[in-house]
Amino acid sequence: MDLQLKNKTALVTGSTAGIGYAIAKLLAAEGASVIVNGRGAERVTEAVEKIKAETGNSNIKGIAADFADVDQVNNLIKELPEVDILVNNIGIFDPKEFKDIPDEEWFKFFEVNVMSGVRLSRAYFGNMLAKNWGRIIFVSSESGVQIPAEMIHYGVTKTAQISVARGLAELTVNTGVTVNTVLPGPTASEGVTGFVQAVADQQGITPAEMEKEFFKSMRGTSLLKRFITTEEIANMVTYLASPLSAATNGATLRVDGGVIKTAF
Repeated sequence: MDLQLKNKTALVTGSTAGIGYAIAKLLAAEGASVIVNGRGAERVTEAVEKIKAETGNSNIKGIAADFADVDQVNNLIKELPEVDILVNNIGIFDPKEFKDIPDEEWFKFFEVNVMSGVRLSRAYFGNMLAKNWGRIIFVSSESGVQIPAEMIHYGVTKTAQISVARGLAELTVNTGVTVNTVLPGPTASEGVTGFVQAVADQQGITPAEMEKEFFKSMRGTSLLKRFITTEEIANMVTYLASPLSAATNGATLRVDGGVIKTAF
């Protein structure tokens, strides 16, 4: 299927690894011009070259920016004043007991996970409306619906992303612009894989045994009973980025492996 993404420009935040990298790579494979983003210039350059080699698409560029620093965000926007597709993927997480999360960490999580998408959407939304075409996609999490007790601050920011996306979608009436949210379930991203390995080492078990225990005790509602691949998330995001998804707007779409126990 041709997703009609040739000649479209896409910015994918947090795309040097994990879900973001998989999204950037698939968009590139579909012919889009992709801007890769990460905090460090070296990792950004490595990701750009890797995507070029893996897809044969030479229209891949990179911009380093730390979304905890508003000045760096503003510099990114100056360097890239217009995009057709914005994928707000950047996010941080850290399992921690509620009593141990200080105000500073709450604000940092909100700054990176929520305000990154707010600032970029504010910068690009007007041009999308003026051109009568654009896609904004927030990569949230099933944790935005089922707040995890082990990282409440993370879950709260993921709920906020869903609200921002739906609010923006309300401003797209009768246009070719859409704003949607994707809810990944537990995914085998770089951060999660490292977390699983660390916990497995602490408990003296294998990562495979840890994965089985995770879906028994922490995400028991999963129907998939395994970590989702980053490519499985990218498939949904890339479809939403395409002109073929024009009738999907203001939606919250799950790629959660059935973790969320509701039909709607």
